[in-house]
Amino acid sequence: MKVILVDDEPVMHLIMRKMLSKYPSMQVMGEFVDTHAATAFLNENVDIDLAFVDISMPGDSGLTFAAKLDKENSKTQIVFVTSHKDYALEAFELSVLDYLVKPVTQERLERTIYRVLESGRVGQPSLKDVAATSTVNVATLGDFFVWNETGRVKWISSKCAELFAYLLLNEGRRISRSRLVVDIFAGMTNVNAEKYLNTTVYQLRKSLEPIGLREFIQSENDGYVLELNDAVIDFEQFERQVSNLGIINSVNVEEALKIERLYTGDLFGSKAYVWAIHETDRLAEMYTTFVKNVVKTLLEYGNTSTASKLLSKLHVRNPLDESVVELLMKKLGQDGDKKGLTAQYTDYVKLLKKELGIRPSKELLLLYDSLISGLTESGK
Repeated sequence: MKVILVDDEPVMHLIMRKMLSKYPSMQVMGEFVDTHAATAFLNENVDIDLAFVDISMPGDSGLTFAAKLDKENSKTQIVFVTSHKDYALEAFELSVLDYLVKPVTQERLERTIYRVLESGRVGQPSLKDVAATSTVNVATLGDFFVWNETGRVKWISSKCAELFAYLLLNEGRRISRSRLVVDIFAGMTNVNAEKYLNTTVYQLRKSLEPIGLREFIQSENDGYVLELNDAVIDFEQFERQVSNLGIINSVNVEEALKIERLYTGDLFGSKAYVWAIHETDRLAEMYTTFVKNVVKTLLEYGNTSTASKLLSKLHVRNPLDESVVELLMKKLGQDGDKKGLTAQYTDYVKLLKKELGIRPSKELLLLYDSLISGLTESGK
C-alpha cells in the first residue's frame, strides 16, 4: 500500500513514518509540507493509494486538497490528521476514509488501517468503485458512515446523520414522529421540533439520493421506517460472529482475534448519541467479555504477548475494572515479572483510593500474595 504524508510540521512526518513502519503493508513514498508539492507528486505518481493529510496548512488547506481529489475521482484516498476537532463535520462531507485527531495513538491508527484493509478500498480507482455489488455497507464502530458501490453518503446536516443512526438501530420497525421528536429534538418547543423533523427527513433523503438510497426511508402511519435490504452493518457482524464462535479454545482462538479487530471503537464513535447509550453499553460490555475470554485462552496456551496487547486495550477503556487487573497480574506472574506484578497491583490500589476511596477486593489481595509467593519460591 503506497502512502504519502502531507503536513507542514516535519516532526509529524517522523512520528507518522515511525508509527506506519509497524505495518509491513504500508510503504511511505513521499513526505510534503504543503499541498502544492503533494499535488505535483500525485500527478507524476498515480499509483499512490493513501494520503495522511493535515487540514490546517499554509496555502491550500487539507480540505481544499481533498475536495480537488474528490472532484477528480482520484484513486488516492484521504485520512485527515489534525489538531482541529471542529473540522470533523466538514471533513466527512468529503469522501475521506477517516479523521484522526493529534496526538494520534498507535491503537487509533491501527483502527484506521484495519478498516481500510477490511473494506478493500485502497487500490481501487475511487470510492465509487469500492464494492463489486450493490450491497449497502454501514460502519458504526468507532465512526459512522454509509456507502455502496456508487459512493459514500455525504450528510447534509448532523441531524440527518443522527436520524439515520436512530432508524438504523430500529431497522425494519416503524418509529413514530412523536418518538423522534422526543428523542432527537428534545429541548425544542413541539412546533419547532415538528418543523425541524420535517426538514431533517428531507435532508436525509437528499443525502441518500446520490447513491440511490433515497427510497430506503419510508413514511408509514405518521412515522418512518428504514429498510436496508441485506445491508452489511459492522456492529451486527461483530455480534453475530461472537455468537457463532462459541467457546474459545486453541482451535478457534485465531478466528477470535480476527473478530476482536472488527470492534474498532464504541457505537457511533465520538458522536455518543444520548438515545443510543443503552445499545452502546451493551455492545461495549459484549466486547469486553469476549476479549477477556480470548485472553484467558491465550494465557492458558502461553501466548502472553498477544494477551498483553488485548489487556492493554481493556485497561485503557476502564482502568478500574478489577477483573482486567486480575488478568494483567496473572499474565505478569506467568512471565515471571515480579517487579511488574508489584507495580501493577500497587498502582491499582492507589487508583482505587484516589478515584473511589476504596480498597481492592480481598480476592485480588490474595491473588497478589499467591503470585508473589510463587515467584519468590521459584527464585524469580
